[in-house]
Amino acid sequence: MRKQILIVGAGFAGMWAALSAARLADKNQKQPVDITVIAPQPELRVRPRFYESAVPTLVAPLQPLFDATGIRFLRGTVTQILPGSKNVDWTDTSGENHTFSYDRLVLASGSHVNRSLVAGAETHAFDLDQLESATVLENHLHSLATREESEQRNTVVVCGGGFTGIEMALELPMKLREILGENAKTRVVVVERGPQPGSRFSEALSEVIVQASEALGVEWLVNAEVESVEANGVTLKDGRQIASHTVIWTVGVQANALAAQIDAPRDRQGRLHVNSELQVVGHEDIYATGDVAYAATDDKGNHALMTCQHAILLGKFAGNNAAASLLDVAPLPYRQETYVTCLDLGAWGAVYTEGWDQQVKLTRAEAKKLKMSIVSELIYPPKADKAVAFEIADPLAPFV
Repeated sequence: MRKQILIVGAGFAGMWAALSAARLADKNQKQPVDITVIAPQPELRVRPRFYESAVPTLVAPLQPLFDATGIRFLRGTVTQILPGSKNVDWTDTSGENHTFSYDRLVLASGSHVNRSLVAGAETHAFDLDQLESATVLENHLHSLATREESEQRNTVVVCGGGFTGIEMALELPMKLREILGENAKTRVVVVERGPQPGSRFSEALSEVIVQASEALGVEWLVNAEVESVEANGVTLKDGRQIASHTVIWTVGVQANALAAQIDAPRDRQGRLHVNSELQVVGHEDIYATGDVAYAATDDKGNHALMTCQHAILLGKFAGNNAAASLLDVAPLPYRQETYVTCLDLGAWGAVYTEGWDQQVKLTRAEAKKLKMSIVSELIYPPKADKAVAFEIADPLAPFV
């Protein structure tokens, strides 16, 4: 009887989990194993680039790749996970409900920004969370050119100074000049609850962020938190108000709600605790990967972040180990000892660091060149060639 591996999600982790599982199944054909992916669309949405322009083009088709590697794709949305019966309920694009039975489940359903924590954010704030919402933001920015010049029109407030907030904020001065004209008196403000720009990062990285922000005229309001978001701007907890037609929300990232349907320990972001093989604690037949997995990267206390850098390798290990458990093959403990960051800093350039202590190695044009190579080449799917895809899908293949 054929065994079934079901992968929920076709993001970085889900795509690579499917390819890695298919690779191991292809190498060990004595036990037939089917790999199925359920996701809303057969495409990889390149989320790390959503601060750029032409957002709807930042996708890569997956159906040819899945066809070449023998992966079945079902277009739809999983609504319920039933671990007791090893079933999931899902709904297809026509609204019809289905049930899928699995032998192994790989949950790779990603994450989302939670805007419900602050009054008015769900109604009045924009975000870069999904392709659709990032497209809405891009269209809104272009529509500003049709409005009369005012402080509200020319001011953009970015809530949160993490990686997403920084890349968006430092891209905005150039973007706004292109939309509103070179002489427009624009203002970009980052609201950050930390004591300084980039305070959650290393001192060396923080200094580069400050330097780039000052060069581009991006303001930081530190030790500040948003009390509410209104149609005409934001109110901070200390009572200050910033008039703006454009408030961008980048904080409060949470694991997809499907993770909460599995009775297992979770961290404060809703990520499922997993063992070294990426099995969910207490559920040997369920693997969590990508943004829904709270996974140790090494023996030094570091854990995977909600980044494509970690999602790609997490996906490869999760898919491999799910297949290994059905094929009587030894699993591979997940390890990702190397950690790097490459942060786009708009027209100023970029910054590249190495190690969890974020030692700055490259800045400005050199780092920008590397950043463009990473986001336009390295993180994209392999070509639809079985041999090529399976070679790269090996969890032990070289990766950043």
